[in-house]
Amino acid sequence: MRKQVMALAMTSTLALGFLGACGNTDSASGGGSSETVKIALQAPMSGGSATLGEAIKNGAAMAVEEEKAAFEKAGFSLELVEYDDQGDPQKGVSNAQIIGSDQDVYGVVAHLNSGVFIPSSEVYERYNIPSVSPASTATDVTDRGLKSVNRIVARDDFQGPAGAEYAVQEIGAKKIFVINDKTAYGQGLATAFAEAAAEEGAEIVGEAGITVGEKDFNGVLNQVSAADPDLVYFGGLYSEGGLLIKQARDNGIDAAFMGGDGMDSSTLVEIAGDTVSNVYLTSVAGDSSATEFAKNYEDEYGAKPESFSIYGYDSAKVLMEGILDAAEENGGKLPAKDKVAAAVRAVDDYEGEMTQVSFDDKGDNEFAKIFIYKFDEASYPAKIQGEISQ
Repeated sequence: MRKQVMALAMTSTLALGFLGACGNTDSASGGGSSETVKIALQAPMSGGSATLGEAIKNGAAMAVEEEKAAFEKAGFSLELVEYDDQGDPQKGVSNAQIIGSDQDVYGVVAHLNSGVFIPSSEVYERYNIPSVSPASTATDVTDRGLKSVNRIVARDDFQGPAGAEYAVQEIGAKKIFVINDKTAYGQGLATAFAEAAAEEGAEIVGEAGITVGEKDFNGVLNQVSAADPDLVYFGGLYSEGGLLIKQARDNGIDAAFMGGDGMDSSTLVEIAGDTVSNVYLTSVAGDSSATEFAKNYEDEYGAKPESFSIYGYDSAKVLMEGILDAAEENGGKLPAKDKVAAAVRAVDDYEGEMTQVSFDDKGDNEFAKIFIYKFDEASYPAKIQGEISQ
């Protein structure tokens, strides 16, 4: 393991048939074709998830700026290259193919959405390019056993049951209506929550799906009203979640709401306004507002960090730790990318700004946690109620 590098400053889509032969991923070591090391960033910087995508991008950019001196000392020129996946799996895969064809890319910080990360990571795997996600939580992200895929946040089969336990035992929910946005993330999380809530003794009085981009939820909310639950659970993102909460209150539904980390954004509050009161979140992101990172982020961008800003930062740092480890192990030269991927997976007890990181054999972080939040007013972030370790 490379000794911890301290930050010195703060302050044309390829044809698939070509993939198996490209990317010098299995080539011999010796520094590759260039001394430039690129870190790719893929996140939704446009579309309905742009708030969190920009937050991840900004955090990763800060980390890369801080590590440039360490890479220069090691003989490499470090560069961040950004790609907007638009929260769209097809766009993510298209960008991943461009990233894979770039000989200088040695790692990827990606993605926000599990539904984008899962197909895109199949491309990264073909090129042996290691990826670290700051936010993707679906179980299939790591359950496929890909050698290059990692994440620093908790899985949905931990987040869902944690939320269910809190909903039943702490909030006292006995009748629960479950809604999801039909995505890999939303469906997986909602299913994990519903199964665990039933085991806890709650009755699931109804389930329904909505579509990403939908604006009128009166049909689903009529079903909710008829079921008369004391808690509504939503597996999805803040854009639809905020509208769902607001329209529910407008329809006289006063039941508590709960959602997952996809609701953990200031934009949820902007959309829901005062109706966000009595809304609970489980998030894989802790409150970073009191950290030095938050102060530096606000100085750099003139805005407070979002939930996943610091996770973008920590993901990039972990990735770069592995790259430098691999180079050091290879006598100061960049090895083949499969060796870099192995070094990233081997990162152990890394002390990030927000989370400690050690990857298990599937690429999940052994130190990931779930945090419980509640909104009492239209103010972000919500008040933390507690945290749960694995």
